[in-house]
Amino acid sequence: MPRFAANLSMMFNEVPFLDRFAAARQAGFEGVEFLFPYEYPAAELRARLAGEGLSQALFNMPPGDWTNGERGLASLPGRQSEFREAVNRALDYASALDCQHVHCMAGIVPAEVSPVTAAAIYAANLAWATEQAKPAGVKLVIEPINHRDMPGYFLNTQAQGAAVIDAIGRDRLGLQFDVYHVQITEGDITKRMEKFMPVIAHIQIADVPARNEPGTGEIGWSYVFRRMDELGYQGWVGCEYRPAGDTVAGLGWRQRFAD
Repeated sequence: MPRFAANLSMMFNEVPFLDRFAAARQAGFEGVEFLFPYEYPAAELRARLAGEGLSQALFNMPPGDWTNGERGLASLPGRQSEFREAVNRALDYASALDCQHVHCMAGIVPAEVSPVTAAAIYAANLAWATEQAKPAGVKLVIEPINHRDMPGYFLNTQAQGAAVIDAIGRDRLGLQFDVYHVQITEGDITKRMEKFMPVIAHIQIADVPARNEPGTGEIGWSYVFRRMDELGYQGWVGCEYRPAGDTVAGLGWRQRFAD
């Protein structure tokens, strides 16, 4: 059965963020992930993890100006210095939280920037970032994101992500395979999972179309979870979904589909 990590940015919103660690543990989770930790001191987050016996599965690098629509810096021209600061800050948190995977968001490239320029910047930034991360015991991951939720995002398909990973090095960079994004952008979920399993470092789930918990939409979850096991996936599966109602009341999918 997959190892599920609760996404505390989306789940357990019935309680304040710092109380979600205990809520996740009480609900039976042994791992957690979230989008951005930087609002809170790393020591405080570490204490919450340790107090509940939880593992930190993943979090994201600083994304730039999130409030004004930025979704990462890695492919943006003229932002290389800021990107490097974001890498260093993320690695400090990763060390404090004993987290081995950090998501590096590609960003939404301005319309006036050519794809060739963006690709060159993206490759150079990732190469530099992985050089910093590897000695720290951190593997960076990149995630293709669907065109509907995030128009203009630089990285859209699993094949694009895998090509970047092979160029940088599989020992340094991994694929964040999000079932929700795959279904919207490409479909054929389990065949893509099978094809790209050698580079997949982290998996995330949500149903389509509303990004709620498994069982609320169109995806055949019993088969998807079975294929994860059959393909030998050993990593965390992040529950990056928005509960349709109360978080705990909606957790019955774990028994329905994953036992």
